[in-house]
Amino acid sequence: MTTTSRRTLLLLQNRCGLRTPTSIRRSYLQRQASFLPSRRHQSSGTSDPSCHAQVAPATSSSIEVGGKSYQTDSWTNVPQSIISLIPRRLHLQASHPVSLTRELIESRFPSPTFAYYNDLSPVVTVAQNFDSLGFPADHPGRNRSDTYYINKNTVLRTHTSAHEAEIFRADASEGYTISADVYRRDAIDRSHYPAFHQMEGARMWDRRKVPGGDIAQAVWDDLAKLPKHNLEVEDPNPTVHSERNPLQADHHRIEEVEAIAAHLKRSLEGVVVELFSKAKQASAAANTPDASPDEPLKVRWVEAYFPFTSPSWELEVFWQGDWLEILGCGVTKQDLLVNAGVPDQMGWAFGLGLERVAMLLFSIPDIRLFWSKDKRFLSQFSDTKSINRFKSFSKHPECYKDVSFWLRSSSNSAGGGLKSNSQDFHENDVMEVVREVGGDLVENVRLFDEFQHPTSGRKSLCYRINYRSLERTLKNKEANDLHARVKEDLVKKLGVEIR
Repeated sequence: MTTTSRRTLLLLQNRCGLRTPTSIRRSYLQRQASFLPSRRHQSSGTSDPSCHAQVAPATSSSIEVGGKSYQTDSWTNVPQSIISLIPRRLHLQASHPVSLTRELIESRFPSPTFAYYNDLSPVVTVAQNFDSLGFPADHPGRNRSDTYYINKNTVLRTHTSAHEAEIFRADASEGYTISADVYRRDAIDRSHYPAFHQMEGARMWDRRKVPGGDIAQAVWDDLAKLPKHNLEVEDPNPTVHSERNPLQADHHRIEEVEAIAAHLKRSLEGVVVELFSKAKQASAAANTPDASPDEPLKVRWVEAYFPFTSPSWELEVFWQGDWLEILGCGVTKQDLLVNAGVPDQMGWAFGLGLERVAMLLFSIPDIRLFWSKDKRFLSQFSDTKSINRFKSFSKHPECYKDVSFWLRSSSNSAGGGLKSNSQDFHENDVMEVVREVGGDLVENVRLFDEFQHPTSGRKSLCYRINYRSLERTLKNKEANDLHARVKEDLVKKLGVEIR
């Protein structure tokens, strides 16, 4: 691999959360499963979630989502373009790389021990999405700048763990996995999309059901039944540490946590074997420059802090010369189980992003490709060939266009102080406007420059938009027309002043 291509790959991996250890660490529970992702939160001036996201709400009194009608209100901010993605269900689409990745992971968690929840509605209540997981009222993830609201009490789920409490409460199996589409207002680039797919899993043991109430022994007995592997494993730290990775001393005994941690790690190491052994074979078969047939498959466990597990770890895999984070996991916080009505259970949980893993396994460079209906993309994958590297079928030119605008000043009568003043502006609102106009014809939007007037204090921002189709060459007139509409909608929906 050339130096340039290596840098490009590293940039993509870092954007996808597949990071080298020198990168700034963000907790997996903020990115996956019951855990909102790390995002760029602009100055808001208020913690009221209703004060963010200036995109105009639906004009009708109701909207239809998934065949059901919902009343709209001042919180409504989900556009039709997002609603139209809900029926796609890529994680269940035969021969799709997202679905293939899900199936490979599920194969390491067999039924009947594990139940599979792959068909849960993406429409959930605010209580399910936030309250059941203990998100505080002023958590930024509740803001309309981050979350798609159908109405004040109903959202499109932002994580699979919106269903976690009800699954724990149902207590229908010893373990489960959830795979589902989730929705978030976010940046526009090659590794972010407003709809994507997550997978989480959990395994529990019940004191009332294991022999003699001895959870530790029951877990060790189950561990002995798991397949062994020949991975090289780096795990230098103790299972618990009083400061870095504490025991839930009010609920758990150290011998129980030692057993659960061992079962968790063996289970997830098996996932790495399943995924990356096949990926190595595909890379070798394709005879790609970055293929390293003699490179041993190895993983390492890194201590982490997550709000809903303790102790907790990130799992990294050494792949094509770099350590890359794959998932996060830990011993489930007992409060979650107590609140779900199953206080006698304890166990482990993990979470990951299916697109992130699939991009790595299948060498897919742009997250928009997953949503493509182009046969040149879809025909490259099949159930009979679990993993094969994506072959680019086109490379169309970039088309960069800039848009600069003044934010309104809340203290300047000329600015009006109505919308998108410096106190309530959020970058995700700009992303939403651009996405609504350009859709998948926009590859990237980034803040290019900013300026604050020394006298008036008004703030100016300049965003650079890259218009590029994955399937065809855009004509300059088409890009110009799209850009003109973006400017019009920025003024109309955000109240900015174009420079």
